[in-house]
Amino acid sequence: MDRRTFVSWVGVGWLAGCLPVALAACAPQNRVTSAASPAASPDASGFQVVGTVADLDQAGFLETEVTAGKAIVIRDPANASAVIAVDAKCTHEGCAVKWQSTDKTYFCPCHDSKFAAAGQVLQGPATTPLKTFSAKIEGDSVLVQS
Repeated sequence: MDRRTFVSWVGVGWLAGCLPVALAACAPQNRVTSAASPAASPDASGFQVVGTVADLDQAGFLETEVTAGKAIVIRDPANASAVIAVDAKCTHEGCAVKWQSTDKTYFCPCHDSKFAAAGQVLQGPATTPLKTFSAKIEGDSVLVQS
């Protein structure tokens, strides 16, 4: 085997070895920040299970996929027996907001918008509140309707 053939085969082998890694890196990620299991399909009323009360209490929030997109579910700071669910997409330019449990606010790291626990704008540049979803606790499950 001459040197050119050998180098060609090494190159082909290298590409074949890297291809699965590149495909895995480009695949969409379904991440659940809390220990909650992925959301179940909606029932007849449109509610879907997004996690357990134990997961919510342990992590302080649930970040999960619902029919309408990614949602963040928290306990209502004004009523500990209720939950609030908001769209995790900032209304300014669509960046993902993060729940800040110490401040009880959502924060957008792209342009520093800040939202209250129920989604109202506290600090711009966002001018529109976060979209909210109906949410409730039934037994040991947290449900969201999107």
